[in-house]
Amino acid sequence: MKAAAAVAEVLKREGVKFLIGYPVNPIIEAAAEADIRTIIVRQERTGLHMADAVSRISSGERIGVFAMQHGPGSENAFGGVAQAYGDSVPIIVLPGGYPNFNSFLNFQHVTKWCEQVIVPDAVVDAMRRAFTQVKNGRPRPVLIEFPVDLLREDVPEPINYTPAPRLKSAPDPRDVSRVAEALVAAQRPVIYAGQGVHYARAWPVLRDLAELLEAPVTTSLQGKSAFPENHPLSLGSGGRSISKQLHHFLTNADLIFGIGCSFATTNYGVAMPKGKRIAHATLDPTDINKDVPAELALVGDAGLTLQALLVEVKDRLKGSPHGRFSAVTQEIKDLKSEWLAKWTPRLTQDTKPLSPYRVIWDLMHTVDVANTIITHDAGSPRDQISPFWEPIAPLSYIGWGKTTQLGYGLGLAMGAKLAAPEKLCVNVWGDAAIGFTGMDFETAVRERIPILSILLNNFSMAIELKIMKTATAKYRSTDISGDYAAMARAFGGHGERVTEPSEIVPAIRRAIKKTQEGTPVLLEFLTEKAEDFSMF
Repeated sequence: MKAAAAVAEVLKREGVKFLIGYPVNPIIEAAAEADIRTIIVRQERTGLHMADAVSRISSGERIGVFAMQHGPGSENAFGGVAQAYGDSVPIIVLPGGYPNFNSFLNFQHVTKWCEQVIVPDAVVDAMRRAFTQVKNGRPRPVLIEFPVDLLREDVPEPINYTPAPRLKSAPDPRDVSRVAEALVAAQRPVIYAGQGVHYARAWPVLRDLAELLEAPVTTSLQGKSAFPENHPLSLGSGGRSISKQLHHFLTNADLIFGIGCSFATTNYGVAMPKGKRIAHATLDPTDINKDVPAELALVGDAGLTLQALLVEVKDRLKGSPHGRFSAVTQEIKDLKSEWLAKWTPRLTQDTKPLSPYRVIWDLMHTVDVANTIITHDAGSPRDQISPFWEPIAPLSYIGWGKTTQLGYGLGLAMGAKLAAPEKLCVNVWGDAAIGFTGMDFETAVRERIPILSILLNNFSMAIELKIMKTATAKYRSTDISGDYAAMARAFGGHGERVTEPSEIVPAIRRAIKKTQEGTPVLLEFLTEKAEDFSMF
């Protein structure tokens, strides 16, 4: 058996259903021969974003895999791997190797495990290490580089390979007891849930603990949808833009309990107020005290941690909450009502050009939110949609933002559709983002991946207007142009340009029907140059 075929056999035994890639890499052909669907993209970064979403939407139970050409293919792929590393996503990357560009050396800072295979006998063992690393511990990319000539060499048969195990660790019971004591004693606790809750599929136990403690819950962007945002204890998600109730409760908290999060400092996440008492539960001990001082800490799987805490808290409360649920939820409700009252004119604005907030609001109230997976893009779309979109089902919002590459959302929506074909999968992006990855809308058409792409087009880099005044005045440096609905039609998809407020909902309904028929859709909404965000 050739080495490329051995790699494909390992992928098949690990349950990989499709290999995303860009030629030429012998593993792609070997995968097709092994009846693994091969999906070819227009550029490497989008393919990695697709693999990224496959892993996210399955909580890492299915691993997204990407293969690319040696040299220029590996160089082009760097951004996609770096994005997955920054957002802690488990993917396997399989570049070809040759002397002029060494992936093993150059990708070490954006991978959890990086290895170069130099003899055929090591192929299967290297793949075993790859899947063991990607399935266990902190989720992050793993890269195995195969020199192109080695992939054509023979590997001893039979292939001795069984799927790598998934292993979990729990925190020290003594530490659990200390955190439980602090949570029960706190008068105004807030739970901050990260994407570790998604990977652990710990949504029910998070809800049980929050209700027992009568504690408000917020999430990071990556953790968004880990807690239903129609729940009376929900504060929404925390990103660059946030709700009034979230800001209020964090500011007045006497204990912030972070579960499955890193508390990493980023311009695109909610900042923890200075001087707060912090209890930090995470899978990766290197995050403890990295950016936020933690008085109490737990290291372990988010699900096992929450289960242990629930037992301890129940015991300390004797099964009976403090009795403040009504007061806490009423406070949340009142603050949310005040906040929404301020924003309702923007969310329902009946003007031209369209308000981007009106588009998002109408979208949320037209789709079946529970059966929709949506993602934002970098810049304005992220900051406009994240505070207002209310997911009610786990893994129905792909949030991201530790690093913010424009164009990421398209590949995420396509990968989500591959992982969950029964869902409506939506990406919301701007005219800057489509400039980076828009050609891969053709991939969605060609590969029969019927996503709904919502484009907010204001013909401008609106966020940059304030900081590029001279460049804009002299050289129109923030201007962008394009008829992207026409582009979508030219690629064989369904494209519509919407300019009237009354046409927003009908266009969305037509788009949903088209995706159900198997056609990818791009709706282009001509919007104002909005620069207002919900920030405190």
